[in-house]
Order: sequence, then structure tokens, then C-alpha cells
Amino acid sequence: MKNGKNLKVKALVDSGCTYTEIDEQLVKDKRIQTKSIDFSFEVFNADGTKNGEVTKVAPLEIEINRHKETLEAAVMALDGTDMFLGHD
Repeated sequence: MKNGKNLKVKALVDSGCTYTEIDEQLVKDKRIQTKSIDFSFEVFNADGTKNGEVTKVAPLEIEINRHKETLEAAVMALDGTDMFLGHD
């Protein structure tokens, strides 16, 4: 993470995800730094039901095996999953 903390999480790689997302409860529990975004946007599940609205992101540096990437993960309720990694 940007603040120097290291945190191992379980992530679901989702080829249908438009954005990478991080669970809001994990953000609260681990005190992960967030920032507000200038606009909000709604998020929908694969079945078309509304999941929620994103109003903030968490700047993260992720590492998978030896690949490192800096990104901003949308903060939202993921119901038991730490992260969804958007993959196209």
C-alpha cells in the first residue's frame, strides 16, 4: 500500500469486472487510506441488480508473484471477498 503497509488478501480475478474493487469493511478494519473521487458511479452485479455506489478509491500498490502495479481500487461492499481484480 502507499503508506508502506504490507497486507496479504484473497482476490477474485474477474474478467467481467470493469474496475478493481476492495471491500469497504477491509478498508475500515485495516485503516487503508482512501480518497474521495470527483464523481460517483453505480456498480451492478452480473445479474443486473444494483450493488452500490462508489464515492471513494484506495490507492494501492499490488504485487502478484513478481508483477507490481499501482492502481486505485474502488471501495465498496464485496460481501466476504477482499478484492475483485478487474481483468480484460
